Amino acid sequence: MNNEEVKEWLEIGDRDFDSAQILNEAVRRHYEIICYLCAQAVEKYLKGYLVFNDIIPEKTHDLTRLNTSCIRFDTDFRNVYDECNFLTTFATDIRYPQKQEVTETDVNLSIAAVETIRNFKPILELRDIVF
Repeated sequence: MNNEEVKEWLEIGDRDFDSAQILNEAVRRHYEIICYLCAQAVEKYLKGYLVFNDIIPEKTHDLTRLNTSCIRFDTDFRNVYDECNFLTTFATDIRYPQKQEVTETDVNLSIAAVETIRNFKPILELRDIVF
């Protein structure tokens, strides 16, 4: 395990989430980008957790797959499966034409999902170790 690499994953995730929150306060709120950044933040948190456990993360944006990999190390990750599943909707396809419509409710749910995962005990414990 490389604590510096884990720390970098978490910091990038935090920057993605900070950016989503800043955009959410803007006059012109682009819902798709905000939700996309929320998905990106969680992807980084999960990949950081996997790196901490000496796993090279799969090159995927599928948060449910990453979450399933995390469950192998801590079954409590089942408790955030729904959040990961919801955010996966915004992981890639949202950035291309003929995408789904994204609403303010989706934004609010995305931000809440990131906050849940960011404050999830295994992620908080990981932060305590690497920061």
